[in-house]
Amino acid sequence: MNKLLFLMLLISNGLFANVTLPAVFSDGMVLQRNSEVKFWGNANPKEEITLTTGWDHKEYKTVADSMAKWEIKFPTSKEGGPYTISVKGYNEVTLKNILVGEVWLCSGQSNMEMNAGWGIENGDAEVLEAANPNIRFFNIDKATALTPQNNLQGKWEESTPETMKRSSAIAYFFAKHLEKTLPNVPVGLIISAWGGTPAEVWMPESSFVENKLALQEAQKLKPSEYGPVEPARAFNAMINPVVGYRIAGTLWYQGESNTGSNTYENTFSELINSWRALWKYDFPFYFVQIAPYNYGEEYDGGVKVRDAQRITLKLKNTAMVVTSDISTVDDIHPKKKKEVGERLADLALKNIYKAKTGLVESPLFKNFTVAKNKIIVEFDHADGLHFKNKSSTLFEVAGEDGKFYKVAAAIKNNQVILNSKKIKNPAKVRYAWGNNIQSDLFNKAGLPASSFQTD
Repeated sequence: MNKLLFLMLLISNGLFANVTLPAVFSDGMVLQRNSEVKFWGNANPKEEITLTTGWDHKEYKTVADSMAKWEIKFPTSKEGGPYTISVKGYNEVTLKNILVGEVWLCSGQSNMEMNAGWGIENGDAEVLEAANPNIRFFNIDKATALTPQNNLQGKWEESTPETMKRSSAIAYFFAKHLEKTLPNVPVGLIISAWGGTPAEVWMPESSFVENKLALQEAQKLKPSEYGPVEPARAFNAMINPVVGYRIAGTLWYQGESNTGSNTYENTFSELINSWRALWKYDFPFYFVQIAPYNYGEEYDGGVKVRDAQRITLKLKNTAMVVTSDISTVDDIHPKKKKEVGERLADLALKNIYKAKTGLVESPLFKNFTVAKNKIIVEFDHADGLHFKNKSSTLFEVAGEDGKFYKVAAAIKNNQVILNSKKIKNPAKVRYAWGNNIQSDLFNKAGLPASSFQTD
């Protein structure tokens, strides 16, 4: 009798089992083109799963494991759609209106989260023109968790005036510029952002086991009324469920909530490396440098984070947008989101999609040399280097004592020449070093130089 009951239960479980998929695998989704992508979900142990792709009608099979989990990897086509994908076990799930194109994960805090409804520049006019079925949003609802989650709240939506108005403006303008330059290539945007959050909440627990300095910095964070500050809380609920979803790269705008940190370079680098390790490939990671802002004169936390972001560019496949020319120092939420999104897109178009865009990078400090009473400062991306007002008072030089003095600056052969007569043995140089100092040094593309300090 016991054996018969067991058999009946086994059959019953099989008859009523359902193949299930995480929310990110749903109608309207965008898959990364010309790639090997992965689907995963749940089913009965030993249940055979068959996935059929709509672009070539090929079948891919696997079997659910003893933990009721399964995954299937399969190749995607070139850009196109809409397609269907069916996933069949004891039941069948058919996903419709699927596009194949470019997928970007967009994360960070309020400046990434900020949408047209917040009052961005020219927002009302942009909303009216936002209907574009080739741009899709997957907005992830805010949530926290103590442990890594397998699913989340969110859904894929086509860009319409209504959906664009409540989605990340930077992500939308990035996609619009990308899609305009890459004709007929759909763009999918997975948006996972939360205003007021420090970087630590977006990092996996493993980061704080392996990186003791990151842990020490995380332990200094003070409670916030705007969101979590405990390590990994947003990562567990808002990033981990999409780890493994094939992406072209990540867009990141965050840092304002870490302006009290002296080790943001370590934290930010750890975040980038940890995400890449989990996805198992070094995807492009493009980020926005926080804008100059009046944080107060008692400390230089804002400019320190900007410099840490600049130094993080030593990691491969990274790029940074400088925003000091399209922001105001009395607003921590600059309204010119279109320019930011398009600058990010220009970097991607040049570096990833090999479009002929010309100079799209801001001048970045390279090195300096001392020749008698002069200091020669060299920059990358320095073609057409010039001062906005023909001269600059934003360069400072220090000797071994670390005491900085403002010095006269001139430009010759796309290099900045500093007069160092006051300092006998120049050892350090810095530029635009202050929380609210906006750059006055530009290249021929009209892009501002990043603030920097040589030590």
